[in-house]
Amino acid sequence: MVSIPAGWFSMGCEAGRDDEKPVHRVWVDSFEMASCQLTRAEYARFLAATGWPAPPFWNEPQFQSPDQPVVGPSWHDAVAFCDWLSRLSGKKYRLPTEAEWEQAARGGRDGVLYAWGNASPEELPDYARRWHDGPEPVGLYAPNGYGLFNMGDNVHEWCADWYDPQYYAHSPTRNPQGPPDGRRRASRGGSWRHQIKVSRCSARSSIPPEFKYADYGFRLAR
Repeated sequence: MVSIPAGWFSMGCEAGRDDEKPVHRVWVDSFEMASCQLTRAEYARFLAATGWPAPPFWNEPQFQSPDQPVVGPSWHDAVAFCDWLSRLSGKKYRLPTEAEWEQAARGGRDGVLYAWGNASPEELPDYARRWHDGPEPVGLYAPNGYGLFNMGDNVHEWCADWYDPQYYAHSPTRNPQGPPDGRRRASRGGSWRHQIKVSRCSARSSIPPEFKYADYGFRLAR
C-alpha cells in the first residue's frame, strides 16, 4: 500500500468526453492505495479460503500467470474480496472512489493527461508488442509519481462509486463519493483489450455491477 497525500487537484478534462466536464477543484483526504492491481495469485487465496466462485475466465490459458491482474470479477466480487481481507487483517480495505483514483493516477502532477505525463500512448516503451492476448504481469514498467504501477493500462479498475454522467455538475468539493444510487458502477483506467490500451487520468467508464469482463479487475484502497 502506498500513501497518497491529502490535497486539492483539478478533476476532469475540458477536452475530454462530456462526462469529464466541467473541470472542478476537489479535495481528497489522505489515503492508501495498492501499488499494483490485485493479482491472480492474491485472488486465488481468497477463493481457497472462502469457497467464493471463480470468475468466468479463471481457466482460460492466457490468464494463468500468478502475477497477472485477476480478470473477470464483478463489482460485487471485488467488494467481497475487500470485506474478506478486512476481516483477515483487521484493517479496512475497500475500493477507491473515482476522485481518489484520479488523484492517485496523476501522481502529484495536476493537469497531466496520463499517469506518465502528456506523451501519447504509442510513445510508451515496447507499446507495439504489449497486451496482445491478455494483461501482462503487474509492475513491469515504471510507476507514476506516487509509485503506482499500471495506472491507466492492463485492466479497467472498479471504483466504489455509482456512475452518473452529470455528477461533476453538482458533486461536493471535498471527498466526493458519487451519487447515492444508480444502475452502473464507475471504473477507471484502460485495458489490454482495446486497440489504444490506456486511458487518460480523467477518462471515466462504467458497467453494471454484476457484469464480469475479461478486461476488468481492481485495486485496493485503505
